[in-house]
Amino acid sequence: MKKIMTEQEYKDQINQNELTIGIFTTTWCPDCKRLGMFINEIIEENMDKKWFTIDRDEFPEISEEQQVMGIPSLLVFKNGDKLAHLHSANAKTPDQVREFLTSL
Repeated sequence: MKKIMTEQEYKDQINQNELTIGIFTTTWCPDCKRLGMFINEIIEENMDKKWFTIDRDEFPEISEEQQVMGIPSLLVFKNGDKLAHLHSANAKTPDQVREFLTSL
């Protein structure tokens, strides 16, 4: 999974012509650590999508623009458009994340 280091990398990721999932997270968030314990398995189940991670604290302007109020949040993009947003309250278990991805 690609870790976003610049705003240009972020733009390149979300503007792809395929479903791209961005995981908005931080280093200090307990729920983000919990997500980290199971997300790799879910990524392997969804290799038809591109995945990236972005630290909300490093890119507050992007997080605000995308209305990321809680972390972790999973956002789905294609061709620069945000298609879906799994808010932090609903991203706590593998089943919640899988259900969200199935709905795409």
